[in-house]
Amino acid sequence: MLPAELAELVRRIQKQKPEGQTIEIKSAHEDVPKRLYDTLSSFSNQDQGGIIVFGIDELKNYAVAGIYDPQDLQKKVTEQCNQMEPPVRALFTIAEIDGKQVCSAEIPSIELSERPCYYKGAGKVKGSYIRVGDADQHMTDHEIYSFEAYRRHRHDDERPAERASMNMLDRDALQSCLAEQRKSRPKFASLPDSLACELLNISRSGKPTLAAIMNFCVYPQGYYPQLCITAVSVPGTQIGDVSGNGVRFLDNSRIEGTISSMADQAVAFCLRNMKVRTVIDPRTGRRDDRTEYPVEAIREAVLNALIHRDYSTYTEGTPVQLDLFTDRLEVHSPGCLYGGMSVEQLGYAKPELRNPALAVMAEKLTGAENRYSGIPTMRRAMKEFHLPEPQFENRRDEFVVTFYNTAAGSPAATDSPAEKNSASQTDLLLDFCKTPRTRQELADFLGRKTVYSAIRKFITPLVKSGRLEMTIPEKPKSKNQRYRTRPQAGPLTHRRFSGGALPPEPLFRVRQNCPGLF
Repeated sequence: MLPAELAELVRRIQKQKPEGQTIEIKSAHEDVPKRLYDTLSSFSNQDQGGIIVFGIDELKNYAVAGIYDPQDLQKKVTEQCNQMEPPVRALFTIAEIDGKQVCSAEIPSIELSERPCYYKGAGKVKGSYIRVGDADQHMTDHEIYSFEAYRRHRHDDERPAERASMNMLDRDALQSCLAEQRKSRPKFASLPDSLACELLNISRSGKPTLAAIMNFCVYPQGYYPQLCITAVSVPGTQIGDVSGNGVRFLDNSRIEGTISSMADQAVAFCLRNMKVRTVIDPRTGRRDDRTEYPVEAIREAVLNALIHRDYSTYTEGTPVQLDLFTDRLEVHSPGCLYGGMSVEQLGYAKPELRNPALAVMAEKLTGAENRYSGIPTMRRAMKEFHLPEPQFENRRDEFVVTFYNTAAGSPAATDSPAEKNSASQTDLLLDFCKTPRTRQELADFLGRKTVYSAIRKFITPLVKSGRLEMTIPEKPKSKNQRYRTRPQAGPLTHRRFSGGALPPEPLFRVRQNCPGLF
């Protein structure tokens, strides 16, 4: 960053007093903090990286304390960066504020294939960190394993079920699958069943794989008890709400079976607990019953959760969760987004598959949408029902899909005051982007719950109209991408929000990133 940008960042820190997902504040008035390894690791292990700002004293109301020696500070910070594996390459900026010097160290994210970044002196297990809000937390064994599995192309759906035998698979379903695979492959068709099953990842050394168990086994939960769905219908908007007669769950079901069977049962659960309204076509006068949520979207969300969930030994005890509230339907899937996929890319980019063997089998057995079309199907179905777009959340240990039954229930409907006046908001946004802004800064400024909704609803239209531009147009999905106002967009008015308050400065929200689902 430029010195002027650092000075602006310091002013914002003093005003908002944040330490967050991408900002860490250190005093460094007398010397360099002895231990930066935790923050170096956590910033390197998240897609957006982070910035360490030296020279601000939190204990003195975020006053500029200055740094003791810019050259020595950079030298000692670099020495700590070189103690990381892989080494961290910090980018330093010096700025003078009120006669005192402050320094920033921009910590870039490392490639997913090289994560986790850890402190060599502590080792990978104890020296790997992840950023959660304003804290650096030790990575769990599962998080470290997730990175390792991705780097080594290890797929848990292909591991053998040691207690199972091939005799426990539904013979008719298995033969139908093999016949389908043999139709267009003459050489493959000549292979015996045992070898064909090995090549299709149905078996390993004579044992059925986890993928085969979940798709063909007579009773998969006999081997993996918690690889099921827990479904509840709640008389309120959160778990724990009770009805007038004290009932906590209107319906509560444990759904078991193969992936195909569980998807069918989950849809049936929703159908018996959803509201149904009658819609009359004004052109024909024909009456039609419409469910609270589109069945097509529900089925795709459930199938995505079952097919793309984390099947490692760390999550064997965690089922897929389906929660039906009065205002929304949530589908929770164990494991975060897989590989380098982000929430913003869902439905637009072709993701890497966490469970390729299971996905190929399930496509034939479940009648699921063609690969990569599940997310667009959910969006289209919700739009056809005149409901808000589905919300996607990538949490630290799970991926959540949420369908809202009315516009009032959606987070997108709780607009900030600026959103009530689109013209005014556009002016404010363009004014804000005179300084290039990250996706997260834009989402925070707009008061949006997700970066995806901010970019899709507000930023992309302004880019297409030529009023905003990307700083790296040749790489639109770059993690270093910023958006700025084009010069021809003209001078902007300093309009106020309806209520007289100035627009909020960007906040640094919590964002968790780790390999996971889809």
